Amino acid sequence: MSPSRPEMMQEKVRSDSSDRASISKDLKDTPYYRAVDRELEVFEHAFKNRLPLLLKGPTGTGKSRLVEYMAHRLGRPLINVSCHEETSAVDLIGRYLIAGGETVWQDGPMTRAVREGAILYLDEIAEARPDTLVAIHSLTDHRRSLFVERKNESLEAPDSFMLVASFNPGYQRGSRELKPSTRQRFVSIGFGYPNADVEREIVTGETGFEGSKLNALIKLAQQIRKAPDLPLSETVSTRLLVDAARLMQSGLSPRLACRVAIAEPLTDDEDTLRALTDVIAMQF
Repeated sequence: MSPSRPEMMQEKVRSDSSDRASISKDLKDTPYYRAVDRELEVFEHAFKNRLPLLLKGPTGTGKSRLVEYMAHRLGRPLINVSCHEETSAVDLIGRYLIAGGETVWQDGPMTRAVREGAILYLDEIAEARPDTLVAIHSLTDHRRSLFVERKNESLEAPDSFMLVASFNPGYQRGSRELKPSTRQRFVSIGFGYPNADVEREIVTGETGFEGSKLNALIKLAQQIRKAPDLPLSETVSTRLLVDAARLMQSGLSPRLACRVAIAEPLTDDEDTLRALTDVIAMQF
């Protein structure tokens, strides 16, 4: 992650709902990414060996930024798809559309990624419909191929194509849980929240924010994460700390910055919100 997000030339992918997929054609500046373990090495070897990669972990821990960084490092175009409950195989593969009185075929993001030899990133893959998971099976085994049924066309993925997916195990319940038969098709990397020193470095790298207020912000995150009595479905992420740091750096008071960037996004419950506000007041 970088102090200012890298400028990307993006082409929107037409689908049933807006912002379902986007393609990053040109990363002019290297995205900021602070490696925590050996994830860069694993990603690069997965790419070299044409293996699909699954990134597991809570929101805001750098999964998407790792993919951006590695796409830039490997010199490959990146196609992002934000999966949700309406994402279907048709959305990924493509469909026929009416344009100017004619019926024309439009590749979906997965088909285009195979044709271009791009990195395809399926964010929150477990949220997609079951037929979507079936559609990626032939790309995640030895075949590395995609059959476009509506065009009766079979595409073989070039060596430069890579499929990367992410999911948050904490959100998966029942039908949204990834099946073992799907998970075992991927090489996997687990993500968690970094230690205080690394997290401080990440926030500074993102924002340029330093000093005693940053130290207090990092301590705040550690305290919230260790609080057993806070009924939170998700705890404070590094992403939220970056947002709070930016607000403080621009002149917003620390307590208010932490309230709107951390407490409010984490809960709507009034009692929990008051408890978080008290924790913030202890640090600031």
